[in-house]
Amino acid sequence: MNTPTDMKKIVVTQPVHPEVLARLQTQGRVVMNPGPEPWGLELLHQHLGDADALMAFMPDRVDAHTLRHAPRLRTVACALKGHDNFDLVACAQAGVQVSFVPDLLTAPTAELALGLAIAAARHVLVGNHRMREQGYHGWRPTLYGSGLQGATVAVVGLGAVGRAIVDRLAGFGCAQVLGYDPQAHDARVAPVTLDEAFARADYVFLAVPLLPQTRHIVNSHLLARARPGLVLVNVGRGSVVDEAAVVAALESGHLAAYAADVYEMEDWALPDRPTQVHEGLLRSPRTVLTPHLGSAVRSVRLAIEQQAAEHLIAGLHGVLAEALRPLPNPVKL
Repeated sequence: MNTPTDMKKIVVTQPVHPEVLARLQTQGRVVMNPGPEPWGLELLHQHLGDADALMAFMPDRVDAHTLRHAPRLRTVACALKGHDNFDLVACAQAGVQVSFVPDLLTAPTAELALGLAIAAARHVLVGNHRMREQGYHGWRPTLYGSGLQGATVAVVGLGAVGRAIVDRLAGFGCAQVLGYDPQAHDARVAPVTLDEAFARADYVFLAVPLLPQTRHIVNSHLLARARPGLVLVNVGRGSVVDEAAVVAALESGHLAAYAADVYEMEDWALPDRPTQVHEGLLRSPRTVLTPHLGSAVRSVRLAIEQQAAEHLIAGLHGVLAEALRPLPNPVKL
């Protein structure tokens, strides 16, 4: 059993389930943010000053600057999938191993993507608002939208989430499913260029990571070539989309709706990122915006935390399982 002098310090930047906290407490002294607001950098650096391990979440950024404040840190267990907010080269150079949870978020994110598409195309939020604000007086011929049955749908990005979206589209009777991904192929979709995807599709789902070549891949030029009345859904990364261009396309009527679970302001690795969601998205009646709910399923979040906790514990014990080896450095944005 650990004694007070040899107990490792574990920093957890967001509250976790009680059973996960109890598991971590068997391995060391846990300092946990009661949440839900993230710690500021100054407070995080204070906690990391004598920390051996860190469990990190979506709002966190670990780079060379952070590591200079964490001389004892040896393992970072990320309770998330995307890793563009973490400088993996800086971590490797500092002898800090980094782990992620790559698979558990796939299904719930794909489910949410379909829910966002239906909510946006069928005016669910506007209808809900009218019911609450104006009362209900019986059916009226209003708020006509569009459906997935008979539609042409494009999935941009055929990684795990993109393929899971394709899986779920199979039951909706789409006329055709298109796919764009220079690095992957799926026999169930018709391969197209990005321009073709936007020009032909009634719905486009974005499921791509944030890389130099994908930042603002959806911009004013691409949207101008899109099929009029397009419904655009983003569950990839916020900065894949130029939010200002989306707002302009919504205001002109060229874009029928935009639904998103991710936003440019979340991409902490970008020094020029905006500090808030574009005001035009917030005020538009043709947007459906959720606060990064992709993995917000109770059983899934528990499983993610449990897997991250086991990665952290393995790292504390010097175990370098395949999932814990430093990942190849992503191209800097």
